[in-house]
Amino acid sequence: MVRLDDESKQSLVEAAELRRISISDYVRTVTVPQARREVRAARERVIALSPDEQLALWQALHEPVKLTTAQRKLSAIMRGEA
Repeated sequence: MVRLDDESKQSLVEAAELRRISISDYVRTVTVPQARREVRAARERVIALSPDEQLALWQALHEPVKLTTAQRKLSAIMRGEA
C-alpha cells in the first residue's frame, strides 16, 4: 500500500489509462524498473540525472568561474607575481 495525495493518484490513473493497463501494472512496469536502475547506478557509483538535472549541471559547468580573493592571491603566488 502506498498513500498518495489526490493529485499524485490522479497522475497514476491517467498514466495507466494512457497505456491501457491497471494502476498496479503501471507501477510494476514503470516504478520497479526505475528503482532497479537507481539501485544499479548506486552500486556502480554512477550518477543518473534526469533531463532537467542534466541541463542544470550543464549550465552550471558553463558559467564563468568566479574566483574568491584567496584564490586570486594563490594564483598570483603560483605565477610568481606576489
